[in-house]
Amino acid sequence: MIDGQAVRKIALIYRAAVNMVERSRTGRAMLAGMRATAGSFGRVLHQLWLEVTGFTFLAIAGIGAMAGMREYGKYQSGHATGPGRLVLAICFTVSFAWFGLSSFLRIKKRAKRENYPWRRGLPPSPLRETRQAASLRNSVRKRLRRRIEE
Repeated sequence: MIDGQAVRKIALIYRAAVNMVERSRTGRAMLAGMRATAGSFGRVLHQLWLEVTGFTFLAIAGIGAMAGMREYGKYQSGHATGPGRLVLAICFTVSFAWFGLSSFLRIKKRAKRENYPWRRGLPPSPLRETRQAASLRNSVRKRLRRRIEE
């Protein structure tokens, strides 16, 4: 395990290297390209992770459903001592099915959120005022009011 001082030294070396690369135009372009690529790969890997875990949970829920049907058969024939194992199998199946479905729902929600117009590379609406523009407009108004009051 790396101690805290070594982590700080590594972070300082990394930051110094990034600062040196950012001084040149080519270095800034390369860093921007690497950051964009890393972000894209990160989104894809996260989606893949959600899909794999969702499928795994749904497969385990299917196994639980088969166990629940087997326990139901035993319960109906009178070979089971009580409904406990059947209830446990039902709860197991429902919870794992929920985990699997919620994983796929998160993928859908994330995809919907990333499809906003400004996320696709389109410029924001010209009707919407940015915070910086609003701040500049308000500061200009204050200056004009002060001059009028003088």
